[in-house]
Amino acid sequence: THVLALEQLGAKVTATDRLEFRAPKLAGADVFLDEPSVTATENALVAAVAADGVTHLRNAASEPHVQDLANFLVALGAKIEGIGTNTMIVHGPATLGTATYRIQPDHIEVGSLIGLAAVTRSPLRITRAGVEHLRSIRMGFERLGIVCRVEGDDLIVPSNQTLKIQDDFGGHVPKLEDQPWPAFPADLMSIAIVTATQCEGVILMFEKMFESRMFFVDKLIAMGARIVLCDPHRAIIAGPSRLHGATMTSPDIRAGMAMLLAAVCAQGTSTINNADQIERGYERIEERLNALGAKIKRVPERKG
Repeated sequence: THVLALEQLGAKVTATDRLEFRAPKLAGADVFLDEPSVTATENALVAAVAADGVTHLRNAASEPHVQDLANFLVALGAKIEGIGTNTMIVHGPATLGTATYRIQPDHIEVGSLIGLAAVTRSPLRITRAGVEHLRSIRMGFERLGIVCRVEGDDLIVPSNQTLKIQDDFGGHVPKLEDQPWPAFPADLMSIAIVTATQCEGVILMFEKMFESRMFFVDKLIAMGARIVLCDPHRAIIAGPSRLHGATMTSPDIRAGMAMLLAAVCAQGTSTINNADQIERGYERIEERLNALGAKIKRVPERKG
């Protein structure tokens, strides 16, 4: 998607042992992204701001962090229409200046903290949570019996949660599935799976967007979770399960954070290898969770 978008704007791309992009001059174009990729949209957006002429970015991602980048570019002097929609119109080339800009909250981190509060049955106030972007996330957690309260721009997770999975109409087994924004985010499916292990009832988790996101559930099963992995995209979780400590390896950012949540609520000690992955999406995570009462210790990786 990145390559196709930049090619449509005039870049020449060659692939040998590396990708090489050459563009003496970018030109505005009618660009259709073959999938609404967040980072591909952001790359195309930045390129379009520098390109000569008008660019239409269609099937663009519209997640809050894409909106944040677009609003930042506008603050610098870019002319962008349709921010927050799947079609953005960029008038280039822009003459950019300087600006002071406050980065918006990370809705994925907020959703992860909701899961943390739920699995530890702890009250939590998340300040400056960006509540306007949390509708689908809150709806997803409400399906697991977790209800949050809004106070201004703070999100409060009370401790007296039912943690009872809500049946679908007619008593059918409920389903939680991800889709492109503004639906429930793919990056929170791993967190929702761990949270569901601590909730009463049965739920089907349907990961539609990525092929390998479910492949960490064997680690949760080893900790005592009752999960049936149906295929690379679907898993059935029955809870609640009493988890116990285990040694795990983080395959990616979101699964790593999910493992951390499982370890925090499990009995005993857990070890998570390849923990640097987690910090790609969660800055100073052990410092902040320890301030909330967790007991997390960073240790050097063993060699050999």
